[in-house]
Amino acid sequence: MINLKKHAGISIIFFLLAAALGVFLRGLYIFDISVTYRYIVHAHSHIALLGWVYIGLTTILYKLFLNKRDVHKRYRIIFWFTQITLVGMLVTFPVQGYALFSIIFSTLFLFASYWFTWFFIRNIPGKLKNTSSFKCIKFALLYMVISSIGPWALGIIMNTLGITSIWYKIAIYFYLHFQYNGWMILTLLGLLFFIFENKGVELSSKEFDRFFIIFNLGIIFTFFLSVLWTKPVLVYYLVAGLGGILQIIALTIFARIWKGLKSNEEAIFSSFHKHLLWTIGLLIIVKFLLQFLSAFPYFANLAATILEFTIGYLHWTFLGVISIAIFLFFDFFELIRLPRKGYFIYIVGFFLTELLIFYRGIVNWLGLSLFDNYYVLLMIASLFILAGLLYILINNFGLRSFKST
Repeated sequence: MINLKKHAGISIIFFLLAAALGVFLRGLYIFDISVTYRYIVHAHSHIALLGWVYIGLTTILYKLFLNKRDVHKRYRIIFWFTQITLVGMLVTFPVQGYALFSIIFSTLFLFASYWFTWFFIRNIPGKLKNTSSFKCIKFALLYMVISSIGPWALGIIMNTLGITSIWYKIAIYFYLHFQYNGWMILTLLGLLFFIFENKGVELSSKEFDRFFIIFNLGIIFTFFLSVLWTKPVLVYYLVAGLGGILQIIALTIFARIWKGLKSNEEAIFSSFHKHLLWTIGLLIIVKFLLQFLSAFPYFANLAATILEFTIGYLHWTFLGVISIAIFLFFDFFELIRLPRKGYFIYIVGFFLTELLIFYRGIVNWLGLSLFDNYYVLLMIASLFILAGLLYILINNFGLRSFKST
């Protein structure tokens, strides 16, 4: 058997490394260190998305859907091959940015993700194929594969049109959109539906299908929010706005489904888990409202011209909605124990950094000046995130090394 708790621990180590790179990036505004900022950003973002989230989610998926199947040897090969690609990116991106070796490891990771998708769908137990949870996860994996069109296109764009082309940014935004809003969030919703199905809670197939169709249309249409910075013709704003409306509608349908399951909530979730669910719910409401708001030309231009608003939104989704949800499912499915103190330190760091990032965006928007020692405070706030993750890791695994599984 595979020790999936250690795999979850490895994903947290990647999160810890990404957070450490984040602190280092904050420190570059304070200390005179001779590195290429953009290269560190590449390492930070790749390890966060692919090391923490991808490994975290695929570990949960394997535990819930395939752990009872006789496929451990094949999964172990896929897992460790993926680790090689991640370590390769961690080593090469800070040194060379997008260049030969980092591109090789990034490309190998894409093949690893395709391999896992094929492996997962092929080996899914027959009794799970018609469930609502698997339907969400199957589409989530499809979005992950679709998102990879962005990185493939980047190579072509860089060699033909150059990095100053609008298509360069669009390819990056395409990748991020279908990663965040397709693969990650839809997988998390699938895991939530899995919990209810596993506990014998009846879900209305009619309500679920309505939610599923509208939510997926919202995912597709809201991609056009990512092109509004080019100031296209009106129809793009209308389609993007429609996507935002559809996601809000889908959220209200989901809330109605949740309300119908309210009587089961007490028996399924602990008080701590319910706190996490409420936090995630509030964060995702804000996320969808910000998406809808950015469909209006003025706010679309604001998001495009003030980088802090974009960074704040991405961190709100990644560090807030997605990461807290993964922590919830890690704890619920007993892959790790989420200590309250570690979570509290993390959430304080999250909200402090968000407050400071959006504050800087507002300062730039209104033409004001930052207060003294802003970057020092931002770095300290980032250290809270790092400290929270370190506390969670040590609380679960101590200082022992991770042995091969």
